[in-house]
Amino acid sequence: MDIPPPPPWEVLVLVAHYLDPKTLAIASCVSSSWLSSMSSDHLWIPFLTANFPSLSNLPSSSSAADAVSCRRLFGIGHSAAKRRRKNLPKPKLSLADLVFAVSISAVDDSGVVAMTKPGESLVTDPPGVFCFDVGFGSYSGLAVEEGAKEVKITWNVILKGWREVFTMMDIKGKIYFKDGGEGCFSIGLPAPGCCSSAVASAVVADMNLGMIRCRERRSNGKVKVNKVSVGILSVVDWRYIGVEDGLRTATFMSEDPWAPTVTA
Repeated sequence: MDIPPPPPWEVLVLVAHYLDPKTLAIASCVSSSWLSSMSSDHLWIPFLTANFPSLSNLPSSSSAADAVSCRRLFGIGHSAAKRRRKNLPKPKLSLADLVFAVSISAVDDSGVVAMTKPGESLVTDPPGVFCFDVGFGSYSGLAVEEGAKEVKITWNVILKGWREVFTMMDIKGKIYFKDGGEGCFSIGLPAPGCCSSAVASAVVADMNLGMIRCRERRSNGKVKVNKVSVGILSVVDWRYIGVEDGLRTATFMSEDPWAPTVTA
């Protein structure tokens, strides 16, 4: 009996358009030709865009060897979402174990803002997520002329009793100082169980600043920071993660020898 020839590539591609992500993944295991057909970016990008839009907007690599397929990115997003649905253990740390320390200094030495806030006094904004106002009010430091300025941003989390200090953010960047203006900074964090090196990090530390015009006499119309909020964002959907997930990240950083940690 003659063995029928394999279906032409055109048929595989036509059929693939009617399959869901799970069936596509199973079909790609049939053979190397099916893997090639079922892994095409034009099949997976609609699923990636619909389910994980932030991953679909990642900048593509200039090197073909380092390029990440849409199928792979969808798998990364799906795995991350699946982990979030699991019943995870309670974090080892609580907000009461932590102290947040934030400093903002102008690179040209025109001023500095430094504030420290114990975890039990933090209020989530909005409720239930790892996003907190750590500073709000009139500060005497960092009064600068309006315009773009380079600043250094540092956010440390201290374990009570100075058992350990680990750095959430330590970066430089430009911010436009203007009455009523805002500035945003973010940097990737090490995440427990990150599923692939294709994405630099599953979560990022985030800081937002708010500015007001100085009201003091002889201020000469200078502007200063009057509000500081910090949080941790998920890169999958660009939303703030829950308080418990944030505390798990803090636990991981305090235990991970490769995390950006400074021992007191």
